[in-house]
Amino acid sequence: MEAAPYHLDLAEAPPQTRAVWAQASDGLNIRIALTPVEGAKGTILIFPGRTEVVEKYGRVSARLANAGWASASIDWRGQGLADRMLDDPSIGHVEKFPDYQMDVAAYEQIVRAQLPGPYMLLGHSMGGAIGLRALLQGIDVRAAAFSAPMWGIAMPPLQKPFNHALSFLMQKTGFGAQRAPTTPVEAYVLESPFEGNTLTGDPADWEYMKRQLEAVPGLRLGGPSIHWLREAIAECRWLLSRTPRDLPILTGMGSNEAIVSKSAIRQRMSLWPRGEFLEIAGAQHELLMELPEIRDLFEAQMLRLFDSNLDNV
Repeated sequence: MEAAPYHLDLAEAPPQTRAVWAQASDGLNIRIALTPVEGAKGTILIFPGRTEVVEKYGRVSARLANAGWASASIDWRGQGLADRMLDDPSIGHVEKFPDYQMDVAAYEQIVRAQLPGPYMLLGHSMGGAIGLRALLQGIDVRAAAFSAPMWGIAMPPLQKPFNHALSFLMQKTGFGAQRAPTTPVEAYVLESPFEGNTLTGDPADWEYMKRQLEAVPGLRLGGPSIHWLREAIAECRWLLSRTPRDLPILTGMGSNEAIVSKSAIRQRMSLWPRGEFLEIAGAQHELLMELPEIRDLFEAQMLRLFDSNLDNV
C-alpha cells in the first residue's frame, strides 16, 4: 500500500491515523484513512457524504476510538484527494451512481486487510445511498447506522418536474457535465455564513469544516454536475424500490433536515424489519457534527446498536 497525504492537525484525529491510496477496478485512485485501536471491539466503515473528505471525520474517529472501535473513512471518486472526474475539479460528478460500488470494493479490501472485524457500517448523506446499495448487494457487516441518508433529495414539489425537464434537456444537448443551477461554485461552507446554514447548529463544528477547506484548497468541492443529479435521483428511486435486507439498522434524521428527503427516509424505515428510526428535534443535516447534545444522542444510540451486535453471526 502506498501512503497518501493526511492532514492530522486539521482532522484532530487520533495520532495513529494514516491514509493510503487504493485503486478501484476501473483504475481510479481513491484515498482511505485508517484509525487502528489496540484491542478494538471491531471496525466501523464510515461512508462519507458528497463533498466530504476523510479529514472531516477525524473527530468522529477519535470519539469512536475512545469507545473502543477502530474506524476507516474514504474519499469517494470525484472528491477529496481521490481522482476527480471532470476537467473542472470543482464540479462533483460520477458516470453512473453504482460506480461508487467499485470504490466500496477497493475500500473493503484495504480495511479488511488492515483492521479487525467484526465490521459495522456508518453512512452519512450520499454515503447513506452508497451504503444502502452496498447492504442490498450483500456487504459483510453486522449492523449499519445512517445519518440523514440520501434516499431522496429535498426539493419543493413544484420544482421537481422543472428540474427533471431541465436536466433531461441539458443532458441531451451535451451540457450534463455543467454544474447544476443554484449550487455552490467552490464549497458550501466557504460561500455561506453560519447564520441560516442548512448543515449544523454548532458554530464550533462549522468552523472545523471551514478551517480544513481554507487550509487545503485541494479538498474543496462545489456543486454537482447535472449528470450527477440525474444519476442521484435515479439511484434514490431504485433504492426505495428494493426489499430491505434483514439486518439491524439505525437511521437518524433531524427535524430541521433540509438537504435530503425526510419523506423518503420515513418511507424506507417504515418497511425495515429490524430498523430503528430516530428523529431528533432541532437537528439539521450533520448529526455527527451538530451541537454536543444532538451528536451525543445519535452516537450513543449508534454505539448501543453496534455493541449489541458484536456477537451477531
